Amino acid sequence: MPTNFYTMKNILLLACLLIITSCKAQTSLAEDKAAILSVMKIQEIAWSQNNLEKFMQGYWKNDSLKFYGSSGLTRGWQQTLDNYKKNYPSKDHSGTLSFTIDDISKIDEGSYWVMGQYHLKRKVGDANGVFMVIFKKIDGQWKIVADMSC
Repeated sequence: MPTNFYTMKNILLLACLLIITSCKAQTSLAEDKAAILSVMKIQEIAWSQNNLEKFMQGYWKNDSLKFYGSSGLTRGWQQTLDNYKKNYPSKDHSGTLSFTIDDISKIDEGSYWVMGQYHLKRKVGDANGVFMVIFKKIDGQWKIVADMSC
């Protein structure tokens, strides 16, 4: 066989490997985004039922969790939950939550940021704002490790 045949064969093999790798990466990215959106959908439902403990299951249950909002920086899962309970004591206050997702971008392997808008329809007056959360895959589950909402 001529050398050109082997060169072409190697180039074709390399091209096939690159295509397969690229497809696999695209699938992984799509799966990650779908899993993150699923966490956020569960949060919408839990919040809308004024089940703040279930809503908080989307967050990293750790003292290193960070939440930054109009009251400043809150550290820790429990303190974040306590603040939610204080500020949203009843269904009238929590209302019905919906998210509008504007962007999900990969930061590095196992972490993404999500930027979007939140909308609360409430008896005590609607509330809307923007957020940016950072999701990290921890023990096989996507968890919010940082949240900035205003």
